[in-house]
Amino acid sequence: MRSVLSAFLFMAIAASGFAQEDLETITIKTSIVCNHCMECDDCGYNIDTSIRKAKGIKKVVIDPEGSTVMVTYRTDKTTQEEIRIALSKAGFDADDVKADPEAYAKLDGCCKKPE
Repeated sequence: MRSVLSAFLFMAIAASGFAQEDLETITIKTSIVCNHCMECDDCGYNIDTSIRKAKGIKKVVIDPEGSTVMVTYRTDKTTQEEIRIALSKAGFDADDVKADPEAYAKLDGCCKKPE
């Protein structure tokens, strides 16, 4: 009985060790307008921390020159739409999801679109 239990436990641990995460990467067009985005608390840090509030985020790469954010995430934990909404709540456009007006109003002037 003990050997059967040990074999079952070994198989369960081995199977869980081989479980693959289902990862996907998306690139979101956004509205980064400042030229110092990665040092600015309202841009780089704000974008990164807002997106990471969604579950399953593995990697966030911000490209201020291209005004894009590349996000690698677990598809079993979050969706592309949830990631876009998180970016919107940081005050930035996310593809076709417009920036949350209240969050946008709180951004530094350098981070806002020129009027």
